[in-house]
Amino acid sequence: MSYTNQRIAYGSTLVELGKNDDRIVVLDADLGGSTMGKLFEAQYPERYFEMGIAEANMTSVAAGLAQSGKVPFTNSFAVFSGGRAFDQIRQTIAIGELNVKICGSSSGLSDFGDGATHQCVEDMAIFRAVPNMTVLCPADANETVEAVKAMVETDGPFYIRLNRNDYPNVIEEGEKFEIGKPRLLKEGSDIVVFATGYMVGLAMEAAKELEREISVKVVNVSTIKPMNDQAVIDLVKGCKAVVTAEEHNVRGGMGSAVAEVLCKECKPIEFVGIQDTFGCSAYNYKEVLEYHGLTKEAIKEAVQKMYHM
Repeated sequence: MSYTNQRIAYGSTLVELGKNDDRIVVLDADLGGSTMGKLFEAQYPERYFEMGIAEANMTSVAAGLAQSGKVPFTNSFAVFSGGRAFDQIRQTIAIGELNVKICGSSSGLSDFGDGATHQCVEDMAIFRAVPNMTVLCPADANETVEAVKAMVETDGPFYIRLNRNDYPNVIEEGEKFEIGKPRLLKEGSDIVVFATGYMVGLAMEAAKELEREISVKVVNVSTIKPMNDQAVIDLVKGCKAVVTAEEHNVRGGMGSAVAEVLCKECKPIEFVGIQDTFGCSAYNYKEVLEYHGLTKEAIKEAVQKMYHM
């Protein structure tokens, strides 16, 4: 089944996987109606745990469930999943390499109405700095479905970052998710754009509009960690420069991860992302993205700047 919302794709996939895998349990921190944990609760109430507004406690309970052989998924807004439970995530789950799957819903600026306190611009930086943690940021709802399947199939701690809003898919339904592999979506020979999450679709639009002027390669980076270093290096060979695009602080996110890999390749890099500031409230998602420069036009300008430098 095709979805247009990552949260619904996430909750529905857990329900589907839960039919044949009774190890899967879901924990929510009073946000099941938003994270779509409620879909799992409706089907398997005996495997669903409402933990209240207590993310740290929820994470500790998940650690215990993992040690008893369960595959626990913990759900909350991204800003709370990583921020409020960091000590438990680091000390218990990551050091112990426990099989806990952490979901950060309403990530980036996608909770446009609630402003900086509920938006999350630093979760990729937090989680990718924690040893043993795999960090995923699917491009759309279709890729979310396959990413969740991969999380269940792979033992160890995971963090998955989801958007709150509906938007078009750029990944074909049913395309297998390979952890760690950046995915080439569009061939090009002048500039490479590495994009993640919602920005992947904008990067594709920007590349198509620039076709007559600049040949742009577009790469979907849906695994932020582990990064396949050799694949990233191979993707930039022959190209003049690199642009990264993410709905996250440019400090410590996907762009930083790509730059760490490419620092020995001497490729100029331009970063499209949130410029080390918190989010803000807006009337709609498009408005807050435009305010922070997360647009197709911003990607085009970055590509043109690097091409003509």
